[in-house]
Amino acid sequence: MKGKALKYIIILATVSIVGVFLVQFAFIRSSYNLSETQFQESASVALKEVAWQIMLATGTTENFDSITPVEMISNNTYLVNVGVGIDKELLKQNLTTQLKRHDIYFDYEFSIYSPGQEQMDETTLVRMDENEEPSDFEFPLNEQYTNYFGIHFPDRSSYFFNQLSIWYFLTALLMLVIFFFGYTLWVIIRQRQLSEIQKNFINNLTHELKTPISSIALAANVINDEKILKSPERLFNYTHIIQEQTTRLSKNVEKVLNLASIEKSRILLSLEEVDVIEFIHEANEHFKESKAGQNANVKIETKLTECIVRADRFHFANLVSNILENAAKYCDKEPEIKIELLKKQHAYELNFIDNGIGIPREHRKQIFKKFYRVPTGNVHNVKGFGLGLDYVYKIVKAHYWRIKVNDNPKGGSIFSLTIPK
Repeated sequence: MKGKALKYIIILATVSIVGVFLVQFAFIRSSYNLSETQFQESASVALKEVAWQIMLATGTTENFDSITPVEMISNNTYLVNVGVGIDKELLKQNLTTQLKRHDIYFDYEFSIYSPGQEQMDETTLVRMDENEEPSDFEFPLNEQYTNYFGIHFPDRSSYFFNQLSIWYFLTALLMLVIFFFGYTLWVIIRQRQLSEIQKNFINNLTHELKTPISSIALAANVINDEKILKSPERLFNYTHIIQEQTTRLSKNVEKVLNLASIEKSRILLSLEEVDVIEFIHEANEHFKESKAGQNANVKIETKLTECIVRADRFHFANLVSNILENAAKYCDKEPEIKIELLKKQHAYELNFIDNGIGIPREHRKQIFKKFYRVPTGNVHNVKGFGLGLDYVYKIVKAHYWRIKVNDNPKGGSIFSLTIPK
């Protein structure tokens, strides 16, 4: 799948998902408003019935048409004007009966206005099992009414859940579908990235193996000519080419084999006490003998006189070697590398500061992944497999150390290795 096609698919999928969410939200909002209206109508009718029953019990129903029985203070609070004295037990009985008749099955709080004291009596909370308990809810007063009561519904979530349960289910189902769709799209993108990385790896591997093989074949053909025996210096040069290219080929094969070995099994470390200061100097001497290190200027700085850590000397040496080689390879001028050893509160910090081409911020988390190389467009002036830093990360992780990459303010990168004491 081409990059543009995948980009258009992601855009269309995003627009579709947003559209579906907006439609779903509009439906839920409309259903919620409808449920709110239905509740208000049911509560008003039920409370009118309660007022009628109380007036009927006292024989004053002729006044019913001259009053406004129900006043809605808020979505959850109502004042009911009765116009006659109210008995608490009769009120509770009628409230429970009428609310259930209109499918309102949840807790409510009520209080009766006392004309003598000119205030509401103590509020009573009635639960669905009809148990009573005091409540601290305060009802507003109405100066136009003489005999009235207030009712408040503290929690109507069960009502709306029953009314909107089908929409909740459809929303959950939609979220599940979107999750699987997003996961599938992520897998496709991930597979495409892996395919691209593996293709680059195969191209690099083919080049790195083909070049020394071609050089060896060419040198072998020249040596195979009997006339070469008359030119010992020329013969020596071609045997040197064979030896050099064989070493190069051997190192490339060893890298791939080491990768396969690490992938198959867990890295087994042979831990021992290592003096990091002495170790870094030894690693620097070996680095200077390599092809990458011959033109590099390495400077070691530390104020410590001793730094003992437990590490696998072999893997630690390879770790340092990989970082130094990368610092020298990815530099478009004379490589300047500073190795800095610092002592922190609970750890030692080993910094490798170079003056190379640097690593863009968006690629810093990717460079430690297998086969990954920072894209350089059509320029391939530095060959490699993308295995060095992957190996470094695995060794760091096996030691329970930490590594990160930062910008060098003077240009280049800083690889910081944190080693707990």
